[in-house]
Amino acid sequence: MYTNKQITGLADLFLRNFILPITLLFICTTVHAEVNPVTALNAAIQLSHRYPDSAFLIIRNIHHKANTENDEKVAGMCLQQMGKICYNQAHYAQALEYHHQAEKIYRLLNDKRLLADNFNDMGTVYYQNIDKKSSKKQFDQALRLFKEINDSKGLAETYGNIGHLYEKQQRYDSSFYYQRKALAEYFKADDKGGVAKIYENLGSIHEDLVRYDSSRYYFDRSLALYNVSGNQVSSIEVVNNIGDVLRKTGDYQQGLAYSRKALNMSLDTKNEYQEASAYRDIARAFNLMNKNDSAFYYMELSRKHLLHIYSDQNNRQMSFLQILYSVDKKNDEIAALENNKKVNMIITISAVIVILLLVILGLVTISRQRLKLSEGKAIAETNHQLNEAQRAQLELKSRELTSHTLQVIQHNQFLDTMRGRLVELVNDDKRDNKRQLQQMIQQINQNINHDQQWKEFTTVFEQLHQSFFDNIKSHFEDLTVNDIRLIALLKMNMSSKDMAAIFGISQDSLRVARYRLRKKLKIDTGDNLTTFIQSI
Repeated sequence: MYTNKQITGLADLFLRNFILPITLLFICTTVHAEVNPVTALNAAIQLSHRYPDSAFLIIRNIHHKANTENDEKVAGMCLQQMGKICYNQAHYAQALEYHHQAEKIYRLLNDKRLLADNFNDMGTVYYQNIDKKSSKKQFDQALRLFKEINDSKGLAETYGNIGHLYEKQQRYDSSFYYQRKALAEYFKADDKGGVAKIYENLGSIHEDLVRYDSSRYYFDRSLALYNVSGNQVSSIEVVNNIGDVLRKTGDYQQGLAYSRKALNMSLDTKNEYQEASAYRDIARAFNLMNKNDSAFYYMELSRKHLLHIYSDQNNRQMSFLQILYSVDKKNDEIAALENNKKVNMIITISAVIVILLLVILGLVTISRQRLKLSEGKAIAETNHQLNEAQRAQLELKSRELTSHTLQVIQHNQFLDTMRGRLVELVNDDKRDNKRQLQQMIQQINQNINHDQQWKEFTTVFEQLHQSFFDNIKSHFEDLTVNDIRLIALLKMNMSSKDMAAIFGISQDSLRVARYRLRKKLKIDTGDNLTTFIQSI
């Protein structure tokens, strides 16, 4: 024979390995089929109470499909439900992020009912995050919108939330005021489940105020309505509360009976949290009846169930965190793919444009060449009588231009040859004019486009660090061009070796230059030059 716990475990195993996969398959098929996405979303919401990680993935897929089809309303509803799942898993920051995204969509759609409902959810998240001021602000916004659209059920829920907020602040008069307003709205909407919830809230307030007769009255009315609506989970909590009231009034036997009733209901519905609560209440009753052995036994049962609950919750939260991590990682990958797609699109468009421009340029060139040929032919025909002197003059100018071009080329070749020969002379240790030759090589290297390169570098650097250069020049007016260049390289965190190479000097000469710059900048001994420049 199997024990109750073994039967429960087998049932849960069957549910996970058989029922859950079929449910997931149905929902996922529904998401991709041509059906109402709200239906698929509602099915996922029902699944979220027991399997939040699986439900979260399904809702995320619905959200992705809604974005693809530009269905903003469904996208907002998905974000709101993802926020609720995160809230139930105690990930309050992520929950607020999803609710804020949903709020933006609802505002654009001007859907006041969904926006107000989302404000209620956000108020609850802020309350759990111990931010009562922000929580009240969200509830007030929800209240204003529900009044605008005259939504009795929404008003009742919001009044109840505000009343609960005041109850936790021990502002009982305000709490009673809002709970009674909620009760009136639920009656107007003919919502028996809502009325039962408010009765339960009123019973809790009276219990806090040690008004046990009034508390028992409201708990009894709440329980009757829960039984009518078949809400067993809420009924268990109310039965437990009635047991607490009876125990506090000294009726231990009757209180114990209600606690045992709550325990049996918890076992029937497999509600482990209420089961642990019932064991704790039974232990308290036995303790008050001086039956400490029984009290210890049931308190241990309560403790073991609570440990199991917390362990299960931790496992679920870890699983859910893994889901969130996977979702974020996948979102990053999608964003990267979309960026790559955009880049590829830009490259393709650019290539097409370049090809078109080249074709146009080719056509224009051919046209101009034809025009030139045509003009040349016309000129040749009209200037057929040109004398030989004019032609000779043209030929002379052409030879002069060619000669000048050759001179420029030869000059550059000469400089290159000269530099090579000088390097050979420097490498020949038998020569005694080594220092002069090194100076000549350095001068040649420094004069080959060196000034132009520095000018371009300084221009770009000043554009990037305009305020930096303004501060330098305003505080230190006696800086030379080489000082400014050295400061710019230090600002870039360039190594001494690279700076010496750029200046064409040795590292010893660079240290001298740095020393002189420190004196001009009036930097104290022990302070780092690079750190000083970075701080400007």
